[in-house]
Amino acid sequence: MSSLAMTSSAMTRLAGIGTLAGLLVLGGPARAAEACDALAARVIRATGASLAGRAGPGAVFRAADAERMSLDCRAPRRMVFGSLAREPDRTFFTLIGQAAQALTGARADAVAVLALDLHQDSLLADAPRRGTAGRAALRCETGPRNDSLAGNLTVCVLEHRPERLMRMPKPNDPPVLRRRAGLFARGAAG
Repeated sequence: MSSLAMTSSAMTRLAGIGTLAGLLVLGGPARAAEACDALAARVIRATGASLAGRAGPGAVFRAADAERMSLDCRAPRRMVFGSLAREPDRTFFTLIGQAAQALTGARADAVAVLALDLHQDSLLADAPRRGTAGRAALRCETGPRNDSLAGNLTVCVLEHRPERLMRMPKPNDPPVLRRRAGLFARGAAG
């Protein structure tokens, strides 16, 4: 009789765990949508843009300073900015900085300067250029395109870099010196 009671108790526990797991799975997409809505609201407050549409993990905005401004909430979170001008006004780069602050927490002015520098470098090299400022990773490119962004002559893609990726060296970084000759971390300076 006790083995029957234990089996019944074990089955009840398994059913409870299964129900809990089902609720967590069902709650995942709803929580992700709420998080994306909150992020879209932060971007709107920071940039002054308006929401043009929202579907699944993405949102599209209307902004006076960019012909295209979209948000993808999937990891890594990213935004795409497009301009029909080969050399957009500085307000385009200011908009990127404001959005970066909302998306990544990076300083808006630092990202705006980085975006302008990458754009100018891309014009000179006729190739995409990448850079980072805080948790904001940015890639800007100029020229005609043959993809879904066709017609946009300037495109910048902003990505959120998670904390764990911030400490990783870049491929072209010089090797890190682990110790300096004659200097110790805890020794007093003389």
